[in-house]
Amino acid sequence: MDTITIKGLEVFAKHGVLKEENVLGQKFIIDAVMYCSTREAANTDDITKSINYADVCRLIERVMCDNTFKLIETVAENIAEAILLEYSELQTVTVSVKKPWAPILMNVDTVEVKITRKRHRAYIALGSNMGDKRAYLEGAVKEIDEDRKCTVKKVSEFIVTEPVGGVTQDDFLNGCILIETLYTPHELLDFLHVVEKNHNRERKIHWGPRTLDLDIIMFDDVVMADDTLIIPHKEMTKREFVLKPLCEIAPYAVHPTKKMTVSELLEAIRQ
Repeated sequence: MDTITIKGLEVFAKHGVLKEENVLGQKFIIDAVMYCSTREAANTDDITKSINYADVCRLIERVMCDNTFKLIETVAENIAEAILLEYSELQTVTVSVKKPWAPILMNVDTVEVKITRKRHRAYIALGSNMGDKRAYLEGAVKEIDEDRKCTVKKVSEFIVTEPVGGVTQDDFLNGCILIETLYTPHELLDFLHVVEKNHNRERKIHWGPRTLDLDIIMFDDVVMADDTLIIPHKEMTKREFVLKPLCEIAPYAVHPTKKMTVSELLEAIRQ
């Protein structure tokens, strides 16, 4: 992947834990490495086909000067997020924020925080078997797409499926979506819980009826398991009501541990 690098951008701003830093301000030095393809811009010699680094410098300056943060970690996070939100063609950005005059009462050249942030691809399964099921699913898709850190890229058709788990209840309406997101897996899980709550989701009966159910099925090639989240979803390979709509939007997506495509997984459970 090609890179466009801004190195040593000096901005005078008011960030720091001490009150004096927030009032008097100080110099910060910012580096940014943006990962993107420069081929089209190079072949056409057209600035509109590339990332205008002058505009990025002004964007960084606005983030630095329009806000006051205690931590340079927060400064770096906000700069990286602003760049990724402004330039959809960027997949990854690395930002470093240096503080040459850090007030630590010792001789030090500079204090620096360096972070890398990227867009992630996540597949989300949707389900509802209470009330206006289609309205709940469509409302969830809309709310996810309207969040500044998420973009819905693909939406499957919604299918009617029978409930699983042994609890007597109405049939489900199920679907899947592909999103790009700046959230981490746990941040995305928390956000999806908020969306569920906004659509009257109540967690009273395990496997019971619900107005809205949102599950992270896959997240990039991440493989993880803890007390709150398992990725890939541990039941996805057993559930046709997940694999069928998922196959519609991502038939060649590969399960990171089973090394099978979604279409192969769907075929396997139908045999």
